[in-house]
Amino acid sequence: MKILHRYVLKEHVGPLTFALTALTSILLLQYIGKHFGELVGKGLPSFVIAEFFGLSIPLTVALTLPMAVLVATLYAFSRLAAENEITAMKASGVSMVSVLKPVLWAALGVTVVMIGFNDQVLPRSNHRLAVLQRDIAQKKPTFGLRVQVINEVSPGKLYLRAGHIDEASNLMKEVTIYDMADPTRRRTIYADSGNMRMTNNMSDLELTLYNGNTLDVPTSSPNELQRLYFKTDIIRVRGVGNQFQKTTADSYKSDREMTVCEMQEAQDRARRDHEAARVEFEKKLAKLKTEKAKLSPDVLNTDPNTPWDIGLGRLYCNALTLVLPKKAKAQGASPPPRRVGLPQTATSTPRSAPRGPTWEGYATPSGQANGGASSSTNARTASSTVAGNQGPTPQVQPPPPNIAEVAMVENLRLRLQDSSQLMNSYGVEIHKKFALAVACFVFVLLGAPIALRFPRGGVGLTIGVSLFVFALYYVCLIAGESIAKRGMMPAVVSMWMANVIFALIALWMLTKMGQEGTTARGGDMKELLGTIKGSIRSKIGWKNRRLSRERIAA
Repeated sequence: MKILHRYVLKEHVGPLTFALTALTSILLLQYIGKHFGELVGKGLPSFVIAEFFGLSIPLTVALTLPMAVLVATLYAFSRLAAENEITAMKASGVSMVSVLKPVLWAALGVTVVMIGFNDQVLPRSNHRLAVLQRDIAQKKPTFGLRVQVINEVSPGKLYLRAGHIDEASNLMKEVTIYDMADPTRRRTIYADSGNMRMTNNMSDLELTLYNGNTLDVPTSSPNELQRLYFKTDIIRVRGVGNQFQKTTADSYKSDREMTVCEMQEAQDRARRDHEAARVEFEKKLAKLKTEKAKLSPDVLNTDPNTPWDIGLGRLYCNALTLVLPKKAKAQGASPPPRRVGLPQTATSTPRSAPRGPTWEGYATPSGQANGGASSSTNARTASSTVAGNQGPTPQVQPPPPNIAEVAMVENLRLRLQDSSQLMNSYGVEIHKKFALAVACFVFVLLGAPIALRFPRGGVGLTIGVSLFVFALYYVCLIAGESIAKRGMMPAVVSMWMANVIFALIALWMLTKMGQEGTTARGGDMKELLGTIKGSIRSKIGWKNRRLSRERIAA
């Protein structure tokens, strides 16, 4: 590595580390603040809270690393230009391509690392975080009562209010309990006093109430009221002080908890299911149209085509199989030969086909060999023969369309819709993993010419351009994700649209790089704003002159 390359890369390390740390901390605090209510007040062990924080880091790093790369590129190149180092390099015969080459190679390495991170580390941490969140949600808070407040003892089932509580003896006065466990009735319990204690296993709460009454009001007939007086009543509330239990194995994974190959396998299964449903849907729809059956507009407007995709995940998985070593399969005893059932003989009694639209695998009895059609045809022939002797032959009305066939077409439509949504969802997540990784390389291409064009922009240029690019990029990413999941645009187009737009802008600016007419004394934020204002004014003036010429010509 040349001294120049090492020096340029060294200028990026400090800003990259600072930007990555600062942005990750901000987003991590925002994420933790959003889920803060799930952690506090539940008596969770400290290692569980630390694990929650640790598992939240990969999720934020996947979003903040492209941001940090852009911030580091803008700051490093603007600093090199502001201190006349770029001018000195040009005077020494060093081209801008040589200056950018090590940064682009480093960005390419970061992109490759990010692809592996998004494929292997991120889904595993997301899965463990989702399991941990479910375990935390099942953990009820440590039991504690507040005076003159309706306390939720059992979520959605039992509420308690006490006018006074003696902390030494756990004696309560003016007790009111609202029991909503039974949806068919509402129970309210009033007591002059009561005691509370935890059971021996420290999981259930036992309430002993004295001198009170119970009011029962059925929800179906609120005008009825049943009152029961008591001197002593015991109520046990289960699961109040339960302990935190961590799930060790959970096989369910959402799309954001799967690797690329796992999502590709799931997408292939959905594609096969969609293809099978499409063939059957088109066949039955054509049959019902010939029968002039009344179909819903949703069925008629259904697009049975399979969502288009380039198969990026399949190419990636095939490349991994070539690079990674194959797993050895242990040889064992071969399974016993499978028995093959003998064909049904003519003397055996076949099963009768049940009523319904399709009955594959059922033999039809000889009496129903041609369905009910032959018998009904014979009956119509006989009736027409008899009618022929008595008078003109009446016209036979065609049978009404099979309602079961219409219902099956509707089910096939829903099946096509569900499989299409699955394919779109998996396609979005697959392309999103690669698009976020490639954004690191695109942001280097974009940041370098901007920083060299405005060398005295400093921190203001870095923050302003970064915020604008981040906002525009993630708006395009979120909008593309929503559009692709609705099937309005292919996932490969919607998820790569932002990268393509910024890459084209970056390439255009790179072609203009080296033609700057400013020095280190110019090119600050004031010049940037002046350039924007000047372009706007020129466009407005050109438009006004064109309108004036049109008025004169008229």
